[in-house]
Amino acid sequence: MAETTPPAAPPAPPASEAPKPKPVVPFSPVILKHIHEPNAHTLEHYLARGGYETARKHVGETDPASLVAIVKDSGLRGRGGAGFPTGMKWGFLAKGTGKPAYLAVNGDESEPGTFKDRHILEKDPHQLLEGVILTCWAIQSNHAFIYLRGEFILGYQRLEAAVKEARAKGFIGEKSFGKDFPLKVTVVRGAGAYICGEETGMLSSIEGGRGYPKIKPPFPAVSGLFKCPTIVNNVETIANVTHIVKNGADWHKQWGTEKSPGYKIFCLAGAVKKPGVYEVPLGITMREFIDVYGGGMVEGRTLKAVIPGGLSAPLLTPEMVDKCTLDYESLAGLGSMLGSGGITVLHDGVDMMSAIYNTMRFYHHESCGQCTPCREGTGWLEKLAHKHHAGHAHAGDTDLLADVAKNMRGRTICVLADAAAMPMQSYLQLFRPEFDKRVAAPEYVEKGRTARDEITPAAKRESVTHGAPGVLDVGMGMDRV
Repeated sequence: MAETTPPAAPPAPPASEAPKPKPVVPFSPVILKHIHEPNAHTLEHYLARGGYETARKHVGETDPASLVAIVKDSGLRGRGGAGFPTGMKWGFLAKGTGKPAYLAVNGDESEPGTFKDRHILEKDPHQLLEGVILTCWAIQSNHAFIYLRGEFILGYQRLEAAVKEARAKGFIGEKSFGKDFPLKVTVVRGAGAYICGEETGMLSSIEGGRGYPKIKPPFPAVSGLFKCPTIVNNVETIANVTHIVKNGADWHKQWGTEKSPGYKIFCLAGAVKKPGVYEVPLGITMREFIDVYGGGMVEGRTLKAVIPGGLSAPLLTPEMVDKCTLDYESLAGLGSMLGSGGITVLHDGVDMMSAIYNTMRFYHHESCGQCTPCREGTGWLEKLAHKHHAGHAHAGDTDLLADVAKNMRGRTICVLADAAAMPMQSYLQLFRPEFDKRVAAPEYVEKGRTARDEITPAAKRESVTHGAPGVLDVGMGMDRV
């Protein structure tokens, strides 16, 4: 057989065609720009810095579809945790149904380690409200609901005051900005249920029912609030709308990465010198965020792990942190998620058994109980985590933790079961030796109850008292924020 000649390699592209790195554009806070200024929550302050001028310019004048196109082209992704493209979601809104369309703004910021939306609500509510007005014009909705976590007393008071001020000025009402566009804004307070942070659970609560999540499909954009087409967006997401409409899609895309454009607010807590709320371009390294913005680790401590996106996000080890950039794709590639942007830094002295037990207590308490795998599974995880925390686990309990967590994921209406199972699986994968150290007996000895029976008396006492002082000291330093 004759020998064949391999094909010649294609010529190298000219130097001018080589991909160029994205230029670094200086960044200063956008959403958080004015939050530290006195009286930034008042209408007078907001108007003095050009507030409501963007809404005045576009409401009743600009084609709504063009505003949707601007937001879609900007690449803005939902800031509540899912990261779904905002403009694309708006485009899914069912039309021609003969029913009213609603906007539901999710301000039920319940994810532990996350407190960014609270700052917007308390310190710059008019910024959110102008975003609501523009969004409602874009999707042609005449009624917006803003749902707040029940504990946000100051945020509720200031948002209610902002709505009244805007109504008195004619920015919302029967003729918004004097145009033929009636708009009503209703502020709804929840009762402090984590489950109402899930979009359909929130809609159930707004409708006056228990905060039970609903089976999807149908998705809210087709059949949501009161069975009408509904767009659900997070507070931070809507606060971005005014800036993007004012400055354009390319302005927003000059920061971040190709798939995660723009900037985001992150909450930093735990063992760092400067915990707080920071607005940074997406794509910066986790190390830069911790060392530069957070001031580095507290004196005398080294990094043990990072919770990168709220309590439900799987952990990152120091080695993973070194590879991590703050964008959706990087964290997904490391087996975790950007989530709500709540970053908690754990130092080398943290008791991981105390940390995971505290986490499981939270999810067991917050399960709405609608789905059996979540209702029962979160209870089992708490009981088994307590046995490890208290040092009286047996060898089979560690494997049982893994088994329960595995069988909870993907089997419920909403993702609360997954939110509990993912951190448990992460702790087991990355810190299994610490579980094994708490095993008191190699074999289980029957003592009149099984591992899946009633919660242990000690765990029950701690659940009622929320833990005696020092019992659940996991070193997260949340009181320093």
